[in-house]
Amino acid sequence: MSMPRNIPQMLVERKFPTITIDREKCTVPFLCKKCLQICPTAVFRVSRVMAKEERLKEMDPRIDGNYVLSVGRRDKCIMCDKCIDVCPVDALKIEV
Repeated sequence: MSMPRNIPQMLVERKFPTITIDREKCTVPFLCKKCLQICPTAVFRVSRVMAKEERLKEMDPRIDGNYVLSVGRRDKCIMCDKCIDVCPVDALKIEV
């Protein structure tokens, strides 16, 4: 299988960083939101845990584990480490 000719070589060879989130430390991301606010490229997102969701009931963001932080756009990470610096519980780790 050959590569399309219109993709620049630098994009083909680019390696994306590995972003690790320690969910035992980051338990209430919906309340904290510091990494979400400081990231210049909007890499992170917060989503609710569907297994804990009950029909016609709102989920409380203050309860541990109702919402989780995840990496939605790893390809946009510029490895500025601002999210690591601002995280109050040291739950983030970025590796190349």
